[in-house]
Amino acid sequence: MEFRNSKKSYFPIKMKKLNRNSRLNYFLGFVVLLIIEILIAKFVRDDFIRPYGGDFLVVILIYCFLMAISDISVLKGLLIVLIFAFAIEFFQIINIVKVMQYQPPEPVMIILGSSFSVWDLLAYSLGIIFTAGMEYYFSSAVISTGK
Repeated sequence: MEFRNSKKSYFPIKMKKLNRNSRLNYFLGFVVLLIIEILIAKFVRDDFIRPYGGDFLVVILIYCFLMAISDISVLKGLLIVLIFAFAIEFFQIINIVKVMQYQPPEPVMIILGSSFSVWDLLAYSLGIIFTAGMEYYFSSAVISTGK
C-alpha cells in the first residue's frame, strides 16, 4: 500500500488562495472608513444609514485595522472580525455591562452598544461578504495583471 504522494482532496471545489494587499492599503482603508464613520456619527440622523450602514462599514473598518497590524490570512481575518462583531452583539442580549457591575467609559459603551438586533447581525454579515468579494476581486486582478 502506497501512502506517499497520495494527496487526495475530499473537497470537490478547488479554493483559490486570496492574496493579501499591502499593509499600507489596509491602513489607508482603515483611515478613510474611520473618517466616514465619524462623519456618520456626527451628522447623520436617520433610521437606515446610521444604524445599518454604520454596522456594515464598521466590520470593514475593523478588518482593515486587523490586516494593517497583523500578518494573518484573508480568510482568518474575515472570520475573526465576524466572530468579534457577533460576540459584541450577543453581549448585548445579556447586558454585559450590568453583569460586570461596572460602568465603562462612554467610548466603550458606544462600542458595546445598548440593544441586540438581528438586523445588526445581518449588516455585519453583509459587510464581511462584501469585504470577501472585494478581496477576491483584487486578488484576481493581481493574478491576471501579474502585479
